[in-house]
Amino acid sequence: MFQRWMLTILLCLSTTLVSAENWPQFRGPEGNGHSSAESLPLKWSATENVVWKNENVGEGWSSPVVWGNRIYLTCARPLDESEVTEENRNTRDLFALCIDAETGKTLWDEKVFSQTPELAQKIHQKNSHASPTPIVDGQYVWVHFGAQGTACLTVEGNLIWKRNDIRYRMQHGNGGSPVIVDDILFFSCDGSDKAFVIALDKMTGETRWTKERPPVENPRTFSFNTPLVIEINGGRQILSQGSDIITAFEPQTGDELWWFNYDGYSVIPKPVYAHGLVFLCTSYNNSKLHVIRPDGKGNVTETHEAWSAPKVAPHTPSPLVVGNELYMVNDKGIATCHNAKTGEQHWQERIGGNYSASPIYGAGHIYFLSESGVATVIKPGKEYNEVAKNDLGERTLASYGVIDNHLLIRSADALYRIK
Repeated sequence: MFQRWMLTILLCLSTTLVSAENWPQFRGPEGNGHSSAESLPLKWSATENVVWKNENVGEGWSSPVVWGNRIYLTCARPLDESEVTEENRNTRDLFALCIDAETGKTLWDEKVFSQTPELAQKIHQKNSHASPTPIVDGQYVWVHFGAQGTACLTVEGNLIWKRNDIRYRMQHGNGGSPVIVDDILFFSCDGSDKAFVIALDKMTGETRWTKERPPVENPRTFSFNTPLVIEINGGRQILSQGSDIITAFEPQTGDELWWFNYDGYSVIPKPVYAHGLVFLCTSYNNSKLHVIRPDGKGNVTETHEAWSAPKVAPHTPSPLVVGNELYMVNDKGIATCHNAKTGEQHWQERIGGNYSASPIYGAGHIYFLSESGVATVIKPGKEYNEVAKNDLGERTLASYGVIDNHLLIRSADALYRIK
């Protein structure tokens, strides 16, 4: 009887542990902004419903990622005053951090790269020297700083490999997070001097393949896109947006499966995939939403567009699909809702503020986050239904993280866990 009782307890505990959701990459488990949390906070401020606040997370707009009871971030820090010269005054050291999720205390804080003066390029006022979000799988953490370098560490902070020889001229600083497909780490390298994509062996850092972007008429070749991995017709594709083009690559070989051309550069929003469609934004100068069927071959520009929206698409925040609806907020705070399959617009609402962070969905609500720290929470649906507004009172450009039934919010000065 005792043994049966103990077995029941252990099974319950193991089920609880297995069901806990990790948030291992930019925009969560599937990279689409969805959380399986059963409840999430609806009310908070800088002092209300704060579990903890860690004020030693350095400079950076990378989003927090989670595995188990640990949170991982990247950051940049100025050099020690004793090391500063006129030549290196603008350089930064680049770090990976691990934070205990229960206490908010930093468990380890490892310097991964030191910028050289020639790579310490001027960054945009909305960027940072540590903007790409890490990836964690429970054993290893991959961190990326654009042309400044890419590295793999153990979850205890021990270096496995690092590379800083993948060079291109970063316009406005780094941006765009990597993705992992099977045994490769993939990221885009869209600079102002050259544009290409690259796949590395995730365990050794060795180059598996690389492909140059095709020449474009637009002289602005730089972009900051995070790739999207989809599965269609039994095969995987890596979708990577650059200036004027999105290309689908076969992950292991780098073969180009299809591509779609548009007019746009400095592309930031990550595409999403739902209902057999890819939803992408073209960023600058006038962002447009294109919705594409990804089952073609070669140039599908004229044959595979399902619908498009020529106005109020975001330059920076990624779109979000919940059920049959597509939700977007553009950089100036205009939120829209469309039927994801047909493009019919249900509503458009000015929710206030400026936006860089990508929205998420969880526990029956959609969460937006403005650059001034104001979170607008709405119910998804064909009518605009605002549930709450919460003001953190700090600058916030990073996207949300989720841990258990709590939110993680990175501000300019701290990382918050909100209950």
